[in-house]
Amino acid sequence: MTRILPGVIAMAAIVVASNILVQFLIADGLLTWGAFTYPLAFLVTDLMNRIYGVSAARRVVLVGLIVGIVCSLIGSQIQLEFGPAVPVRVAVASATAFGVAQLLDIAVFNRLRMGVWWVAPLGSTLVSSVVDTVIFFSIAFAATFNGISAVAADQVVWAQEAVPFLGHGPVVPLWISLAVADWSVKIAVALVALVPFRLIVGRVTQARV
Repeated sequence: MTRILPGVIAMAAIVVASNILVQFLIADGLLTWGAFTYPLAFLVTDLMNRIYGVSAARRVVLVGLIVGIVCSLIGSQIQLEFGPAVPVRVAVASATAFGVAQLLDIAVFNRLRMGVWWVAPLGSTLVSSVVDTVIFFSIAFAATFNGISAVAADQVVWAQEAVPFLGHGPVVPLWISLAVADWSVKIAVALVALVPFRLIVGRVTQARV
């Protein structure tokens, strides 16, 4: 456990920071600051996978999932003007998306790990980020999942309002624009994260020689 402690700490810190920063809106409400920290979880998972293997990566993901659930439980008890800070369906969406996407990231990375160094981290993150985005935003905000909770405050009807796509395109439910904007940030962070991935893996490899 000691050898993966930095990964455990990093993952926990990212999850906590993202749960806090998601409260702060930017880009006319299409994004939150949490959108820029959350994708770093994929970097941590990929680093653990590359350096210590699949088992270690899964243990780090489990820690992140537990921390995320605790954050959601705390947030569900904080009452804001229009209801809890974290509605039940958002908590369910968050835990489901994180668990499924991170485990998928590990599986895809492992399939690609023998290729060129950047293929595994980029490929796995691209695939898992799509899954993460679809699962989270559909469960958290789509009208299809309104039945998850009978509590009116959990229906987040504001996200189902029909508005121009990304503020300019055809009229679609707001949550679709939120999902696309969030996914775009994930892809941008995935590309930037290749730099620290390469540097950290290289440094650890040299230290082992």
